[in-house]
Amino acid sequence: MLIDDFIRYRGKLNEIIDKHGNMQTKRFMNLDSEVYKDGAIDSRTKEMMGLVASMVLRCNDCINYHMIRCFQMGVKDEEFFELFNVALVVGGSIVIPHMRKAVDVLQELREKERNGETISF
Repeated sequence: MLIDDFIRYRGKLNEIIDKHGNMQTKRFMNLDSEVYKDGAIDSRTKEMMGLVASMVLRCNDCINYHMIRCFQMGVKDEEFFELFNVALVVGGSIVIPHMRKAVDVLQELREKERNGETISF
């Protein structure tokens, strides 16, 4: 439910931002999408980097987004927990509540996977 609510909320507000935002806002939003595409570093790795950065910066919406994208790209649980460890070492103990958030999202994603549900933005 957390994931479905997040996707609906994000989509609804992104539509409003797209409708009313100025050129600078639209350019930034486009840059945010473009930077995660394959380049010298593959998009899967970039999403994992985004997840670690989001945990260290303590942005729960960003954690939700990157958890979903990493899940869609086939990141395994063992990889997720190594990513969490990197965030914890870089960010310190303040990351622990955000690690819990990420684990909660992971549990919900795996449950959806077991139920045959697909996740899409």
